[in-house]
Amino acid sequence: MRTTEETEGFDGEASNTSMISGASSPYQPTTEPVHSMGVWRGLRWDVEYLKSYFGILKLVEVVLALIGFICIETIMMCSPCGGVYFFEFVSCSAFVVTGVLLLIFCLNLHIRVPHINWSLTDLINTAVSTFFFFLSSLVLAFINHSTGAEIAAVVFGFLVTCVYGANTFLAIRRWRLGSGCQGASHSSEYIRARTASRGEMEARPELV
Repeated sequence: MRTTEETEGFDGEASNTSMISGASSPYQPTTEPVHSMGVWRGLRWDVEYLKSYFGILKLVEVVLALIGFICIETIMMCSPCGGVYFFEFVSCSAFVVTGVLLLIFCLNLHIRVPHINWSLTDLINTAVSTFFFFLSSLVLAFINHSTGAEIAAVVFGFLVTCVYGANTFLAIRRWRLGSGCQGASHSSEYIRARTASRGEMEARPELV
């Protein structure tokens, strides 16, 4: 019969063997962190952006584009319908795109995607919306049946055109300031790099 000491020795060897085999096994459970909620964890509603000129203008644009789209959707019969369809497409597209940009800026999602030039993106959206809203409102003003919905759509179309125009002017100024600051930072970094390289050459004359 085995003594107690021999039994404990066998148990210790077995536990050591299982630990070694477990450590060398390629099928060990991993405890990697889950990043599924990491994207949404740092989101916050930026109230300061809504109080700024760009936030107020975007909010007004979304509301006026929605009202214009609702007005044009209440028209039951039209002939010809080219002006109505054109204004409907422009107002719906501007409402969706500007609404998405407003949501991105309010939730600070643009900070998480720094590879996109958001100032230029906003400038392109406002400029294109200004042009097409003015064009569609002008077409609808000349091709309509003098109904209340069409007149209201034309009025709101020209109003939102003015708001988009003001936003375009401010976006151009912001884009120019951003481009100037970016160019100045690149030139200063280049000068710093040249100065550092010259200092290194002076400190190590054997490299000359």
